Amino acid sequence: MITIEDARRIIAAGEARAKEIGVRANIAVLDASAHMKAFVRMDGALLGSIDIAVSKARTAALFSMRTEAIGEFCKPGGTSFGLEQTNGGLVVFAGGIPLTDSSNIVIGAVGVSGGAVSQDREIAEAAAAAATTV
Repeated sequence: MITIEDARRIIAAGEARAKEIGVRANIAVLDASAHMKAFVRMDGALLGSIDIAVSKARTAALFSMRTEAIGEFCKPGGTSFGLEQTNGGLVVFAGGIPLTDSSNIVIGAVGVSGGAVSQDREIAEAAAAAATTV
């Protein structure tokens, strides 16, 4: 289970990394059932990226996989072409990471949007690393 304290720590780690690399990001933390636990929109973060950050976290939580890994299944010729159109729409590029407990059970997910895809991934990885103490 992700507590609000856990979610705040995860977001703080993501915000710190975003500031280090000069990105104004939206960061969402969802619980294992893909419901919102915490969210932050850094000052100046793109409004259009709010939904993307939440959707990345939702996608990672629903499939217990990083969003870019799910994207591999969705490519033309992939095993699940069109998968991104299910579940009300999935986001299948980097920036969504499932969060696990010490038993490797998915307890939620973090999603980041606001920078380039590689920056979103980097921020999400920093945020997810803060969850390893959960």
